[in-house]
Amino acid sequence: MFCRWFLVGLSHPTRQCRIIGTSDIVLFGLALRIAIEDEGCIFFPWGETGMDLGLTGKVAVVTGSSRGIGRGIALTLAQEGCDVMLTGRDEAALREVAAGVEKHGRTAKYQTLDLRREDAAPALIAAVKDSFGRLDILVNNAGTTKRGDFLALTDADWTEGYALKFFAHVRLSRAAWPLLRETSGSVVTIGGTSGRIPIAAFTIGSSVNAACAAFAKALADLGKTDHVQVNTIHPSYVETERFWRRIKADIARTGKSEAEVREWHRQDINVTRFGTPEDIADLIAFMVSRRGRWLHGATIDMDGGEVPTL
Repeated sequence: MFCRWFLVGLSHPTRQCRIIGTSDIVLFGLALRIAIEDEGCIFFPWGETGMDLGLTGKVAVVTGSSRGIGRGIALTLAQEGCDVMLTGRDEAALREVAAGVEKHGRTAKYQTLDLRREDAAPALIAAVKDSFGRLDILVNNAGTTKRGDFLALTDADWTEGYALKFFAHVRLSRAAWPLLRETSGSVVTIGGTSGRIPIAAFTIGSSVNAACAAFAKALADLGKTDHVQVNTIHPSYVETERFWRRIKADIARTGKSEAEVREWHRQDINVTRFGTPEDIADLIAFMVSRRGRWLHGATIDMDGGEVPTL
C-alpha cells in the first residue's frame, strides 16, 4: 500500500489532499476517495461532494412545521442529521412531516399545540426534554398576520397577529433558554421583509416582523453571555401553500393566467425569483452549524433583492 499527495484546484488551489487507503489494485479496480484533511469534506473523482456541518445528533424544535417554510426547515435539518420536534395545529400534516424526517434516519416527535396559549411553550419544551433530553436548535417560525386596510383592522386582528408570531417567539425562547444554554445552542427567528420595508396594506405584519427582529437582537445580547447564538432571517415571497392561495385569489379577481399573475408579483416586489422553503432551510442549516457560528445578532434579508436599502 502506498500514499500520494495531490493538489486540488478548488477555492484553495494549493490545499493538499490525501488519497485514503489506496493500493495499486484498488487504483485499477475502484474509484479514488479523496478527503480534505482540514475541512472534513469528501471529494470524489466523479464529482460528488459532501460537507459535514456537524449537526448529526443535534436536536431541533421547528415551530409551524406542518407545512411551508417550517416543513422545509425540519426536513433539511433531518437530512443534515438532526432529530426534530415538530409542532403545529394540523396533526395529519405533522404526521406526514414526521414520516419524512424518519426517512432520513432521524427521530421525529410532534406536539399538536396552539402556540397562542400561554401554557403551550412550557409544555412543548417539557416534551422536548422528555423525548430527547436536550435541545440544540430552536427555530421560531410559526405565525401569520392579517393583511388589509388599516382603518378596517380591529384590535382583535392586532392581538391575534402578535399572539402567534411575537409572543409565541418570546415564550418559547424563554422556556427553551436553559436547555439551549446547556448545549451552547442556537435560536433562529423567521420574520419577513415587511419588517424592513413596511407597507400600508400590511401594517400588522410589518409591525410584528420588525418586533420579532428587535426582540431577537436584544436576545442576542444575552446570548453573548450565555453562549447561545441568536439570529433572524427575513424571507421575501416563498413558494408555499399560503403564497399559492394568494396567487389563486388574484387569478380569480383579475382573470389573468397564473404565469401573468406570478410575473406581476415578481415585478411588483422586484426580485430575481420567488424563494423556496429549501432556500431558507439551507441557510439555517449553515447558520446553526459550526461553520456559521460567528453569525450572531444578525438580521439577514433572504429576499432575491427585494429590500433596496443597506
